Amino acid sequence: MRIAIVVIMMLFLESCAIFGAPTELDDTKGMSADRIYALASEKLTDKDYEKAIGYLKKLESRFPNGKYAAQAQLDMAYAYYKKEDAAQCVSTVERFIKLHPNHPNLDYAYYLKGVAYFKQRGLIEKATFQDISDRDPKVLTQSFLAFKDLLTLYPETRYGKDATERMIYLKNKLADHELHVARHYMKVNAYVASLNRAKYVIETYPDSNFVEEALVIMISAYDNLGMNDFKEDNLRILKQNYPNSAMFTKGKDTKKQDWWKFWDKD
Repeated sequence: MRIAIVVIMMLFLESCAIFGAPTELDDTKGMSADRIYALASEKLTDKDYEKAIGYLKKLESRFPNGKYAAQAQLDMAYAYYKKEDAAQCVSTVERFIKLHPNHPNLDYAYYLKGVAYFKQRGLIEKATFQDISDRDPKVLTQSFLAFKDLLTLYPETRYGKDATERMIYLKNKLADHELHVARHYMKVNAYVASLNRAKYVIETYPDSNFVEEALVIMISAYDNLGMNDFKEDNLRILKQNYPNSAMFTKGKDTKKQDWWKFWDKD
């Protein structure tokens, strides 16, 4: 009896190997594009993004040239965004832009790309308990450039106000990152490297909140390098644009080598 059971089990395993494991039933088999899209929309409304993506993938693969093909890609990108999967969201958006360069909702695609990276920034900060301006700013730059593309291509877009506000935030974060590095270089007496970082902030982010500090770093770097003419030039610029700068109001003696330490941040 035991031998018979073993034989039956072996035959069953062999049949599984030959024919494969049972496949998951496709609940959309035979459905129209309208019905599949309706199911996907229901799942999006219910915030069941995983199932929504599943339906949208089936819709796109089954009806690649149908009336819902483009919209399915946009909805899929949105679902990935809501799932906090920035990589898949951006990948889907870029494929949409490539396949539908004249789509009426192309501005939304660029906006979605920007907010996907922007949201990823927040997730990194939460996960590391560290301001992202202290880390690799790649995701900040990617978000900034996506919004920049949006406003360049579609200056009248309805997403313009939100994109502009996010760009201002990102610009300040990027400038802060550059100065974070510049501060480190000052601490280790790498004055030329610090000077270049500060210059970059002034040239690239002239309307950020960190221009004053960038000027102070430049003055300090020139002071330590013994380049007094450049130091005095930048002192005049600082006094003209920031007459209430801490450098002046705190009564710092700019002839001392340690005058710049008031902005030093650990």
